[in-house]
Amino acid sequence: MSFSSSPQAGRPRGVPDLYRAVWRWHFYAGLLVVPFLILLSVTGALYAFRAEIDTLIHRDVMRVVAQPGPRHAPEQLVAAALRAQPGTAFRYVPPARPDASAEIGIRTAAGERLVVYADPHSGHVLGAIADKGTAMGIVRRLHSLAFFGPVANGLIEIAAGWSILLVGTGLYLWWPRPSGETGREKGGVVTVRGHPGRRIFWRDLHAVTGAGVGVVLLFLAITGMPWSVFWGSTVNQWANGHNFGYPAGLRVALPMSEEHLGHAAPTSWSLEQARLPHSTGHGAQPIGLDAAVAAFDRLELAPGYAVSLPVGGNGVYTGSVYPNDLARQRVVHLDQYSGQALLDMGYADYGPLGRALEWGINIHLGQQWGLANQIGLVLFCLGILVLCVSGTVMWWKRRPKGALGVPPLPRERRVLRGVVAMLAVGGIIFPLVGLSLLVMLALDRVLVRLAARGRVREAA
Repeated sequence: MSFSSSPQAGRPRGVPDLYRAVWRWHFYAGLLVVPFLILLSVTGALYAFRAEIDTLIHRDVMRVVAQPGPRHAPEQLVAAALRAQPGTAFRYVPPARPDASAEIGIRTAAGERLVVYADPHSGHVLGAIADKGTAMGIVRRLHSLAFFGPVANGLIEIAAGWSILLVGTGLYLWWPRPSGETGREKGGVVTVRGHPGRRIFWRDLHAVTGAGVGVVLLFLAITGMPWSVFWGSTVNQWANGHNFGYPAGLRVALPMSEEHLGHAAPTSWSLEQARLPHSTGHGAQPIGLDAAVAAFDRLELAPGYAVSLPVGGNGVYTGSVYPNDLARQRVVHLDQYSGQALLDMGYADYGPLGRALEWGINIHLGQQWGLANQIGLVLFCLGILVLCVSGTVMWWKRRPKGALGVPPLPRERRVLRGVVAMLAVGGIIFPLVGLSLLVMLALDRVLVRLAARGRVREAA
């Protein structure tokens, strides 16, 4: 295979240098991110309906027959779960609705974390699943490549950053111009010409679809960055006040542990670095889980909240809930002896950056506008798949036989350097993307040299 990047390998010779330079880097960005975008689109579309799919697949343990009358107390259900699966309970999730089971998180002696499901009406244990091991838990870990460790998760961060560059360069290439400026006929802006057997059909389909979903892809890439392994964790620590973590106005004079909320319980991005307060009533009798759940109910936490159990004599009961309605996001820490609410935090307490990011994350997860948000996400994920497929087919039909078909270099190299300088701004904002940009620059130089050698051999 050759690495042709001559003008004959792509657009006509009349294409402006800036267009050539942007097109070349749009090609590189697509080459890097298309496999990831396909993975993210498929898993993202599934995860938008995570509750519905998990309930369907795991209905034998997640759903019960609703019955009138009192339900078993939380401590009774935890005791039943521990009889079925010995270990240490670390979390309890009260049933969010009459036909839902209770969830008890248990850490076994071997260190395995399980979720045991119990019928709150009969007290019977229904079964157990590994913590984060539901169908949608697996899909989420595939979505972030967390299955494969932090290095793979870093690849997703790089792909998200290059997706931002992909959208920017793609919108420039799509922008309507007189046909003489790009060497193409009019069309392909909002209409698709030709038929699937022709390359122009795929070019137009790619351009029109990109114009329709590009802004959403940009939004999803940016709102996905808070979960990234490097950029997300770094910005999280900066945004939370040098690793202290509590929103502005909640820095109170309480004894604090070194344990972070993100380690103890599922929590929002804004509170991952929040440290847990200490319970202070040593020597007193702990109130127990039943009283803690009753206290959270009195405080009107939204249904579906989870209770993290105290760890050691200084630990606290933590009730946390992250419903579709951002205004009802809440984390409450209770003293395990007095039952007093030590800290009560909600969405309104976050700083401006935290509120903006949480709003974006809520849309990214398909929660902000209910079913409309879910359906919209699925449609946009399908649009991204069309974008990936059409771009791949278009490239395959365009490339010279036996060549990679890298778009041609601009005649003036300074134009290419100017485009790279603009891309470097993104590399500064997202350092892992910047490192990958340096790698791509080195590969581009290699491709140019290989192409030059090929032309010299042909001339000889």
